[in-house]
Amino acid sequence: MAHRRGLADRAGEAVAGGGGAVNRSGQQGFTLIEVIIAFALLALALTLLLGSLSGAARQVRNANDAGRAALHAQSLLAQVGVGRALQAGTTDGEWENGRYRWQLQVAPFVDRTRPPSPMTDPGAPRLMQLQLDVRWGEAAGESLQVRSLRRIAGGVEAAP
Repeated sequence: MAHRRGLADRAGEAVAGGGGAVNRSGQQGFTLIEVIIAFALLALALTLLLGSLSGAARQVRNANDAGRAALHAQSLLAQVGVGRALQAGTTDGEWENGRYRWQLQVAPFVDRTRPPSPMTDPGAPRLMQLQLDVRWGEAAGESLQVRSLRRIAGGVEAAP
């Protein structure tokens, strides 16, 4: 029997250069190091996938919270000054058992682009500036600020 390099002279032994190890029954398989590397790559891929999924879930939750805060703010601003005179001052409150906290500041509007005039018509309509701050968490991005102007008739009184 002639011996060639890379061939075994006994039946069932591995043949070099065959693209994987051949065991005694002639089946090819993977070495232990190949299996360990494959599992490590799989674990890395799953870690990255789960990290991106949790980040996406966090973004959806933040968007939902911001949307609910905007709806609450819109509702509150629609009610301000309805049924009673709008007065300068600060009020606060909460929605959804304290999950959303708000503070509303009402003050006479001062147009900073125009110089103050000593003569004003006391019966002329005036503008009030409303600033509503809504917070729903401790992070800096978990807040919403809305500013609006309202027209009121006549003079403005400060809140007691």
